[in-house]
Amino acid sequence: MPRAPLIQLGILRGVSFMIGATLLFVWMNAGVKLLSPHLPTVELIWARSLGHLLFIVAIFAPGHGGWRLFATRKPAVQLARSLLLIASTSFFFAALGFVPLADATAVSFTAPIGVAALAGPVLGERVGLRHWIAIGAGFAGALVIVRPGGEGANPYALLVLGSAGCYAGYQILTRHVASFDTPETSVTYSALVGTLVLSSVVPFFWKAPDRLSHWLILSVLGGLGGLGHYCVARAFLWGPASLISPFHYIQLVWAVAVGYLVFGDAPSPWMWVGAAIIVASGFYIAWLETRRA
Repeated sequence: MPRAPLIQLGILRGVSFMIGATLLFVWMNAGVKLLSPHLPTVELIWARSLGHLLFIVAIFAPGHGGWRLFATRKPAVQLARSLLLIASTSFFFAALGFVPLADATAVSFTAPIGVAALAGPVLGERVGLRHWIAIGAGFAGALVIVRPGGEGANPYALLVLGSAGCYAGYQILTRHVASFDTPETSVTYSALVGTLVLSSVVPFFWKAPDRLSHWLILSVLGGLGGLGHYCVARAFLWGPASLISPFHYIQLVWAVAVGYLVFGDAPSPWMWVGAAIIVASGFYIAWLETRRA
């Protein structure tokens, strides 16, 4: 009899971790948007990767014997997925300087839909007709927000679509490598490769922040991202993905609020319509996956 309340408490903890993660991600993105007019995008991505790496190593290295955390059976796959993550972050950070926070967040929600589209041809998973209809609807929702060629269209929003596509590829390779490496190793390589690559080029773009507030924001970007991903991982330890994952969409609520309060961006009707289509498609795909499981 006592187990039911304990299970419900666990799910509540999982939901709390997921909601906390979405809030951390939005504030990280807001920090990037604040710094975009003042600092090079390469420098922002480097700070994000370095802070994430330091956070991950501090969390996982003590329990994995130090260097064993970097032992991988699939170095080429780890390299490929890490480069995809760098590309995804680069596209998204570059777009944030020109795209409202809520719009960028809504379009980024097409990444799970992209995973569903790639799972068939890349991983050999069965993707039925209803999946493809939902996938098509999700990308149509993104086009409603981006409105390529339409009046008032923002071409920089296409960078967010590129970011979502790269992130979908990153997730697919993460699924593939999960059979060979531990999750801790995969998370470490996600930050390690980006840090090494960007550290070799950031000296050519470096611009020292001219305000103390900019130094503070730059220094916490990676910590916010790393802590956010850690909260996501903790969330799934406390409840099934079918119950926890939908709360990821609360990030849109935070993005609208922070975008309006910090940047004065009022969401357009197109954003609400497109976001509703994307979120509904994501929910439907998650429901189909739950039924199949």
